[in-house]
Amino acid sequence: MLILASASPRRAELLKQLQVPFRQVSVDLDESVKSGEEPRDYVVRLARAKAEAGWRQEGHVDPVLGADTAVICQNRILGKPADENDFRRMLTLLSGATHQVMTAVALRNDRGLQHRLVLTDVSFKVLTRAEMDWYWQSGEPTDKAGGYGIQGLAGRFVTRIQGSYSAVVGLPLYETAELLREQNLL
Repeated sequence: MLILASASPRRAELLKQLQVPFRQVSVDLDESVKSGEEPRDYVVRLARAKAEAGWRQEGHVDPVLGADTAVICQNRILGKPADENDFRRMLTLLSGATHQVMTAVALRNDRGLQHRLVLTDVSFKVLTRAEMDWYWQSGEPTDKAGGYGIQGLAGRFVTRIQGSYSAVVGLPLYETAELLREQNLL
């Protein structure tokens, strides 16, 4: 059985679409950005580390899938907002602009560790202060990278997406299926 090394309900819902039996485990990792680390290196490192941590934690038996998603604007990683001011800073950067969402998925099994990186461009409309107020009051942005969830209320802010929608949500389905197929797990 496949193990998803993530407590994310969004990743679990996406993985269900591939119709592969799996169970979820939570892994505890330091997700800080290393000094001088490029965004793509950061996302790949975390996805691989999550898969590796799950592999060790679960006794090196079942294959483990790890993933990480980061919102990148002006070559800066926008994490989860620390508070309302941080949220406003992020949405002000995203307002009327195109940013990149990077999602890496990694698979660890007895054959080793493989990964894929997916880059998606997301464009936002110009946001008003009232829209930012409304969105913050919804409670949705507090636990979302970049301060928004495309699959939720913030979907109304998106004017264009070029790339993988499922990767922006948190798990690139095509690339995940390819990894699983290559290992005869799908």
